[in-house]
Amino acid sequence: MDILEAIHRRKSIRGFKTDPVSKDVLTRILEAGVRAPSAMNTQPWEFVVVTGDVLNGLREAIVEKLNRNEPMHPDHEVVSWSNESIYRTRQIELAKKIFTLMGIPREDKKKRAAWMERGFRFFDAPAAIVLLTDKSLSDTGPLLDLGAAMQNICLAALHFGLGTCVEDQGVLYPKVLREVLQIPDSKKIIIAIAIGYPDEGFPANALTSGREPLDRNTRWMGF
Repeated sequence: MDILEAIHRRKSIRGFKTDPVSKDVLTRILEAGVRAPSAMNTQPWEFVVVTGDVLNGLREAIVEKLNRNEPMHPDHEVVSWSNESIYRTRQIELAKKIFTLMGIPREDKKKRAAWMERGFRFFDAPAAIVLLTDKSLSDTGPLLDLGAAMQNICLAALHFGLGTCVEDQGVLYPKVLREVLQIPDSKKIIIAIAIGYPDEGFPANALTSGREPLDRNTRWMGF
């Protein structure tokens, strides 16, 4: 698979097989991840790779907070938009497609809540990668570098037949992650990546989200 094919094939996987992902494979994926560019080679990324009983315990602790309706105080707000914006419209369109594939009616609040909980469980993936940076750095600069590393990770995963889902639900209760994963207060928890072998029979995995045509977001000058 060449690089362009990998870029176009990558999509969010929300249903995984239970097969474990070896430490060797995850190591090779992270080695590709850290080949990402960073400002003046600062390499502001850190990773916590979680699987097995530790990941299961993390899931349980996060879902317990969720079911108690405890307030969320993420270190970094990933999702924020106006209800009248095109960004909100795109999010709604994506949700409708997922619910249709999963057979979840709009009025079925119980099934909708159960689906939301899946995100907080890292979509039941056999492994998860949590991306961190140092709080001593600027609020925005490292995010560009971590985003590049994140993309490298998602593309490298395809080489090993793995799927990924970049998701913020798993990091919305940072206090839980700090306790379970022994993350010091000096680190900022940015995002998580669920990773594992895709369950091809899982309905939501059939979805490939669309993209706006380039003529809506690109200006060409001097050609």
